[in-house]
Amino acid sequence: MPELPEVEVVRRGLARWVAHRTVAEVEVLHPRAVRRHVAGADDFAHRLKGHRIGTPSRRGKYLWLPLEDTHQAILAHLGMSGQLLVQPHAAPDEKHLRIRVRFADTLTFADTPTSDASAEESTELRFVDQRTFGGLSLHETSPDGLPDVIAHIARDPLDPLFDDEAFHQALRRKRSTVKRALLDQSLISGVGNIYADEALWRSRIHYERPTAHFTRPRTAELLGHIRDVMNEALAVGGTSFDSLYVNVNGESGYFDRSLDAYGRAGLPCKRCATPMRRRPWMNRSSYFCPRCQRAPRVSS
Repeated sequence: MPELPEVEVVRRGLARWVAHRTVAEVEVLHPRAVRRHVAGADDFAHRLKGHRIGTPSRRGKYLWLPLEDTHQAILAHLGMSGQLLVQPHAAPDEKHLRIRVRFADTLTFADTPTSDASAEESTELRFVDQRTFGGLSLHETSPDGLPDVIAHIARDPLDPLFDDEAFHQALRRKRSTVKRALLDQSLISGVGNIYADEALWRSRIHYERPTAHFTRPRTAELLGHIRDVMNEALAVGGTSFDSLYVNVNGESGYFDRSLDAYGRAGLPCKRCATPMRRRPWMNRSSYFCPRCQRAPRVSS
């Protein structure tokens, strides 16, 4: 599932290609793609028509497109395989195309200095989802523009308003283990399985380390590594292990080539050369170095 860097890459692409364009027509090709919009596909399409898209926003893994001059926003649930693609009108439909949004203007790929001047066909937004776990839905927003259904989601560590001290105190109160806490989106958003393992490896912290005794320096170090690994991933377009995660132009990210922990079971630790290990964890996997990331002692 896309984590903060992948969702931010998509958000930036939408800001370039979709922001401030007026919706001319919406076509829902699969009802599951709008199942979270309880009024149904026809209502979803009707309520978007004629509205102007504002600047795309994100909190953690959650992405939304505000509608200008309203208190509503289109919330995008990417799920396991959802993609928001910007394509020319005449491009063949993707096999798993679920929603098409056409605009009243004629922004083209040739309107940007880095694009091919011959590709002058107007573009549209497409939601593609192979597994249909994701979708789009329309929601009311709070005065600060946050969709009401994600009001419980905490700020993410790249948010300028993220409160490090409040996070430290919440982490100690959590009385959980550190990886569980990092994946708790009400505590800190945007961190998923991949980047949790990467930040914990960099911090030399075992994923089952209890949070109750974390010191401020230890929390600060962990947050620093989380931010570093996410910014490094952002710089190369995120992490793509297959074709299910791509940016709005259909391009993969390359951070999988720089991973230090995730997916490296049996390979030598890049710090001490000890073979990395994989352990089943909460229907996922945890990757760690048994030497650099010592398991906590079990109380007798």
